[in-house]
Amino acid sequence: MTSRLRALSDALRELEDRLRQGGGPDKIARQHKQGKLTARERIAKLCDPGTPFVEIGLLVAYDQYEGQAPGAGVVTGLGVVHGREVVIVANDATVKAGSWWPETIRKMLRAQEVAMRCRVPIIYLVDSAGVNLPYQGGVFPGQYGASRIFYYNSIMRRYLHVPQLAAVMGPCIAGGAYLPALSDVIVMIKGTSFMGLGGPNLVKGATGQTIDAETLGGADTHTRISGVAHYEADHDPAGLAKLRDLVAMLPRPADPAWDAPEPPAVDPVSLYDLLPADHRMSYDMHELLRAVLDGGRLDEFQQDLAREIICGDARIEGIPVGVIANQRGLIKGRAGERPRFGGIVYAESAEKVAYFIERCDRQRIPILFVQDVSGFMVGPDAEHEGIIRAGARFVEAMATARVPKLVLTVNHASGAGYYAMAGQGFDPDFIFSWPTGRMAVMEGEAAVQAVHGPAIEAARAGGKDVPAGVAESVEEMRADYEHQLDAKYAGARGYVDAIVYPENTRETLALALRAAARNPGPHLGAFVLPAHIDNS
Repeated sequence: MTSRLRALSDALRELEDRLRQGGGPDKIARQHKQGKLTARERIAKLCDPGTPFVEIGLLVAYDQYEGQAPGAGVVTGLGVVHGREVVIVANDATVKAGSWWPETIRKMLRAQEVAMRCRVPIIYLVDSAGVNLPYQGGVFPGQYGASRIFYYNSIMRRYLHVPQLAAVMGPCIAGGAYLPALSDVIVMIKGTSFMGLGGPNLVKGATGQTIDAETLGGADTHTRISGVAHYEADHDPAGLAKLRDLVAMLPRPADPAWDAPEPPAVDPVSLYDLLPADHRMSYDMHELLRAVLDGGRLDEFQQDLAREIICGDARIEGIPVGVIANQRGLIKGRAGERPRFGGIVYAESAEKVAYFIERCDRQRIPILFVQDVSGFMVGPDAEHEGIIRAGARFVEAMATARVPKLVLTVNHASGAGYYAMAGQGFDPDFIFSWPTGRMAVMEGEAAVQAVHGPAIEAARAGGKDVPAGVAESVEEMRADYEHQLDAKYAGARGYVDAIVYPENTRETLALALRAAARNPGPHLGAFVLPAHIDNS
């Protein structure tokens, strides 16, 4: 019998393979005929061979625009160049000529936020026809419209001193030209790149002048006449090699003194059979952690207290990390106490986690939240124990921790428990999910009871069938929730940075931890200015 995790992973791989084709074989062939590499080919040549590339937002917009916007026309992610973590933004010209959809802006902004938060270089591979005009209302105006990209450009240049390198490898038109112009260095490609506030057609209409693109804003023009660009390369591979050289020249921050990595105690492939077929059933979170942590070791903090939540110190590829994870199943209580439900946050567990977070913050240890949480406990006992106060302490400790925070959702991510376990609204440095992740305010059955419970109970009490209208609404609600609880739904809307597979989890977390470690802190907001800021 195929496990739930394996079945969902197989379906996701099929979708991802299709999305990575961008506009399809015909558009890829056209790109090659123009003498250009595709976005993903460029990234592969830019990054060090054999190193991981964590693509951020691959699923964004896949279920919108009738499937015409795979990846929203831009590839964003975290890679390694000359042994250094970098953020990469590459327009995919096989998708509507790399034009900007509303979701393109969101992906680019998220990539910039990663660079700002982690203080790692960002590289723009520009090949875009500009705004996708039919959707300009979601691109051009607004606080988080395209102008926000240039705001982030400017903050990185003036205050954060985050290196920004740009290669114009195709068209770069109108306001989009400010993206490379606000970078530190611009590389252009002979014969294929163009940069200008208006193309030849617009110039003809506005001024009556007739001019070709190369003379107006080609590589030769901008490196020899305007001085806007800084380097000229003969073709894409040469331009990418120049970018690699420029990254190699950047001063390197000192590498932290991490331990040598150790393999996990358990083969991560075994995780496919760990999660039960029914997402409501229990499993041992310790077994999951044994397949992710160095040597499978976790030095548990208050191991025998509030065992429905696990806290402890560990390493991932030699990097120290504080782990906070939800334990599932029925948790045996102390003598005279009732058992507790795993995946639920109680007052005692909230206090335990809050203290652990504050200790990690004091000792500058990054935190990994492994989510399988159904929410906070409710009822008279919980309220009398002060669950609201304890929960607020948990949330405040998490929200104000100044160390890197990573999230991995492996199953449930529901209610205020999702918030407390570093939900997206609290700006974790990275948020990942397994294909089994289920993110919503509550599960579908709970929602049915909340909305239709009285009508269902009344029908049962009267010995009658549930009214047809109510029954139909119940089934619609179940179907809607099941659709929205799918990890792909979260990925399509940018609620997670990436959906990762069990065998890639450790590698992905390690790369994210290394990138986050480049910022000495604080990890509060995307561009918190250090106190010693140099305004020069």
